[in-house]
Amino acid sequence: MIFSIALVAFALSAFYWLALASDRYVSTAHVIIQRTDVAGGQGMDFSSLLGGSGGNRADQLLLRDHLLSIDMLKKLDTRLNLRAHYSDSHHDLLSRMWSVDNSIEHFYSYYLSRVSVEFDDYTGVLIIKAQGYNAKMAQAITALLVQEGELFMNEIAHSLGKTQVEFLEKQVITMNERSIKARQAVLSYQNKQGLVSPQAAAENIVGIVAKLEAQRTELETQRSALQSYLVQDHSSIIQLNQQIEAINKQLAQEQAKLTSPTGKPLNRTVEEFQRLEMQAAFAQDVYKVALVALEKGHIEATRMIKKVSVIQAPSQPEYPLEPRRYYNTLVFMLVIMLMAGVAQLLAAIIRDHKD
Repeated sequence: MIFSIALVAFALSAFYWLALASDRYVSTAHVIIQRTDVAGGQGMDFSSLLGGSGGNRADQLLLRDHLLSIDMLKKLDTRLNLRAHYSDSHHDLLSRMWSVDNSIEHFYSYYLSRVSVEFDDYTGVLIIKAQGYNAKMAQAITALLVQEGELFMNEIAHSLGKTQVEFLEKQVITMNERSIKARQAVLSYQNKQGLVSPQAAAENIVGIVAKLEAQRTELETQRSALQSYLVQDHSSIIQLNQQIEAINKQLAQEQAKLTSPTGKPLNRTVEEFQRLEMQAAFAQDVYKVALVALEKGHIEATRMIKKVSVIQAPSQPEYPLEPRRYYNTLVFMLVIMLMAGVAQLLAAIIRDHKD
C-alpha cells in the first residue's frame, strides 16, 4: 500500500516535471566594480592581486544588496512589466506567480526565487542570473540589472561628491570673508597709526640712531684729542660739548620712539602690525587651499568614479536550463522511495509490537 502511494506520487511528479513544467531560460552576466580615482603613484595592493576583489569587496556587496532589493524589483516591474510576465496563465501553475495582484511581499519573495546575484570571493566578480519564461525577457532582466547597478554606484559616488562640494563652497565663502576681514584689519591699523609700514619706520629710526651714535663717537674722539693740550673752558671744547649734548638729546628722543616703559613705542606697533599681517597672510593661504580643494571637488563630483565593468555581457539563452527535468525527477523518485521505505519500516515495527 505504501509503495503503491509512492509510485503514484512519483508518477505524478514525473508527469509534472517531464510534461507540464514550463521552460525557464537563464541569462547570466559577470560584472566587477572598478574605481577610476586611483592616483598614479599609489602603491600596488598585493592583497587585491592574491585575494581577488581587494578594496572593492564592500562595493560589490553593496551592489549585490541593491540588485536584490525591493526598489530594484519595482524598477524592473515598471520597465519590463514583470508581474504580467511571471503570472502569465500560459505557464504552469506551480512555477508561475499565482496572481498579478499579489502583494509586494509575495512578489518580492518570488523575485528572489527567479533572480540571483552571487559574489565570488576569490575573483571578486558578481555573477548575475535571471530567469524568464522566454529568452528575451531573461536577457532583458539581466541587462537592466547591470545598467541600473552602474547608475546606482555612480549615483552614490556623485551624491557624496556633491555633499563634499557643497561643504567646500561654504568653507570657501567663510574663508573669503575671513581673509577680507583680516586685510581690512591691517588697513584700519595702518590708518590709525598713520604708517604704511611700521617695520620700515622702525628701520629708519634705527638707521638714524646708528648715524647719531657714529657722530657722537666722532665728536667725543675730537674732544678727547683737544682736551690733551687745551683747557676745559676753551671755546672749541665748549662747542664740542654742546654738539655732543644735542646729539644725546636727539638720541634719547629717537630711542624713545622705539622703546619706552610707558606709552606705545614703535616696537609694540611693529609687533601688532606683524601679527595682523601674519593673520591676513594665513587667512589668504587658507582661502587659496580652499579654492584648490573646491576645484578638485568639482572635478571629482562630475566624473565617473566607479565603473561597473562587464566581464560577460548578459547572455541570450538558446536552451531552457530550468527546470532541470530529469534531475528533479530522479531526486524526487529517490526521496519518495526513501520516505516509503522509512514508512514501511515503521509500519512493520508497529505490527510487530501489536503481535
